[in-house]
Amino acid sequence: MKKVVVIGGGTGSSVVITALKNLPQLELTALSVVTDSGGSTGRLRDEFGFLPVGDLRQCLVALADDANQKDIRNLLLYRFKKGNGLEGHNLGNLILTALEDIKSSPGEAISLASKIFRIKGKVFPITEVDTNLVITYEDGTKLVGEHFLDDHSKGGKKITSLELTAPAKIYPQAKKAIETADLIIVGPGDLYGSLLPHSLVSGVKDSLIKAKGKFIYIVNLMTHYSQTHELSAQEHVATIEEYFGRKPDYVIVNSEKIPDNILALYENEKEYPVVDDLPINKQIIRAKLVSKVIAMQSEHDKIARSLLRHDYQELTKVLKKIM
Repeated sequence: MKKVVVIGGGTGSSVVITALKNLPQLELTALSVVTDSGGSTGRLRDEFGFLPVGDLRQCLVALADDANQKDIRNLLLYRFKKGNGLEGHNLGNLILTALEDIKSSPGEAISLASKIFRIKGKVFPITEVDTNLVITYEDGTKLVGEHFLDDHSKGGKKITSLELTAPAKIYPQAKKAIETADLIIVGPGDLYGSLLPHSLVSGVKDSLIKAKGKFIYIVNLMTHYSQTHELSAQEHVATIEEYFGRKPDYVIVNSEKIPDNILALYENEKEYPVVDDLPINKQIIRAKLVSKVIAMQSEHDKIARSLLRHDYQELTKVLKKIM
């Protein structure tokens, strides 16, 4: 039985989970970031003071059994289109917030949700501590809150460091999952919003360094104007190594041309394909990874989402070879 841990958040982790969850003899664990402060998640966090649940919800949806996934996806991803106080909220976020209120800890709430929705794997928060991101830019500006990473008015400025507003300790079951894994996968996903925040949690670096499993990083398809503007693939990898304290054993990078009509949409947002300037060796795995299905966004979702996704079927092929 192979043990695989996926570290990240949001749609990036969902794609990797979908790529892996039906492989035989595989125990899959998703570790989710808990510093989200925007959209429905941010509103609930402000009102109730619980851990943000949006990324945890995405992992639950991805791990749902195929026979029930459509119904569970429709339920957990349903977004209210009207209603005072409800408009824009995600039903899955409300359910998980209620479970956090019912149970004595966020970890127990997610464990209960996993049983209710009969997921094929495990989902853990990286920490149970309520903390926020502190973002420092090259001009010395400091901003508190993950939502600023999606604010294009802050775009074009280089981020020099990330910190947490409160010290956070790794969730014990997340620590055990990392240290006993055969494969630890980081990415794809927002570099500064979904991936690096994990490394700021006390115990994550030590667990990753101690782990004997292979460490894999999946490079994003596109740059993000307010996070990784003009960062090349090599700069992405270097940042991962700097924050996590361990060099990836394998790096997976897209080699497929992105359609011109999609590029034009991204260019309007000053976002471009990540330039592959990585060396040619056995540790760098290049594959055609662009999904042919373009993601659509609900008009009631107030946060801009990426249109492109990695092709989970192609990712399955690459990850099976590594395993």
